Amino acid sequence: MSLKKSIVLIFIVLLIDQVSKIYIKTHFKLQENIEVFSWFQIYFIENDGMAWGTKISDFVSFISDRSAKIFLTVFRIVAIFGIGYWLFDATRKNASRILILSIALIFAGALGNIIDSVFYGVLFEDSFNQVAAFLPETGGYDSLLHGRVVDMLYFPLFEIDLPEWFPLGGGKRFNFFEPVFNVADMAISTGFIMLIVFNKRAFPKH
Repeated sequence: MSLKKSIVLIFIVLLIDQVSKIYIKTHFKLQENIEVFSWFQIYFIENDGMAWGTKISDFVSFISDRSAKIFLTVFRIVAIFGIGYWLFDATRKNASRILILSIALIFAGALGNIIDSVFYGVLFEDSFNQVAAFLPETGGYDSLLHGRVVDMLYFPLFEIDLPEWFPLGGGKRFNFFEPVFNVADMAISTGFIMLIVFNKRAFPKH
């Protein structure tokens, strides 16, 4: 798989990701949802941290939320350069198609969420109790590097009541699948799963 084809794939994933996020941001209020099927909803939330809303400040108490947010965003930017070089190097060395495809998906997903984190605070109004405007005259909801990632894909496939003897969450209602995510998250997850499942094809031994 050539670098040119990888770039085309990245562009397509990034376009779908950003169009879907901008549409949700400019048509939905925060936490507004639409049930498409009983097992699938469009549910608008914003993620201010890492996966599932986790923040660095949750683990390191002496760092403020805003400082932790800047650190996380800068780390993501540095990481995307590393992933980009990995993709370039893999195509230059004619690595396996699985490996190049996986890296391209991870790169596209990471870049999609970086765009939210870096620019969305400046580009959009706050979505709390209102539908946000794009490029508002009064300015965005926060400064550069303090944007929140837009999530909207929610798959509550089924719910069960866990028995009392169950070690984790016994006696409580369990919802599968609870996390809300976006197209960028799907691309990252798909890339990682491909690397795990097709590990021998991605990293063949010569």
